Amino acid sequence: MSDIDGADADDGHDGPGHERLAALCHRLGAASRVPELGPEGHRLIDHITAEVRGGRSPEELEDSFDELEDLMLAAGSSAGLGSYRTDTPPAYRRFSGPGHPLLHVLACPGGCCARVEAPAPEGGPAARCRIFGEPLREIGHRP
Repeated sequence: MSDIDGADADDGHDGPGHERLAALCHRLGAASRVPELGPEGHRLIDHITAEVRGGRSPEELEDSFDELEDLMLAAGSSAGLGSYRTDTPPAYRRFSGPGHPLLHVLACPGGCCARVEAPAPEGGPAARCRIFGEPLREIGHRP
């Protein structure tokens, strides 16, 4: 579903979304971003994703996020579930002149997290949400 025609994107959610859920989704996108966490780590990831898919607010799962982040840090992931990334997303450049262009970005299909990605180049693979198992949805965004 796309919401790119209006002046401002309104997905019915207030605020930027849950940062640690966005980091988890991003890191699950590539095995190289998630250290080996063992059975306890996989149990926590499964628990968090099942609860969010079931409609539970990520804010209600902070204890589980804390446990998972501790495991990630102990396993050598220096960023844990922070918003720090080793792979830098492309920067958007503003058009010259007054105003800001409407940007087309990909966002969480469930509107739960703060993950935002640049669309893939033409013909490239679409980014997927690792929490909901769906493609990220395109929205219009004004900087």
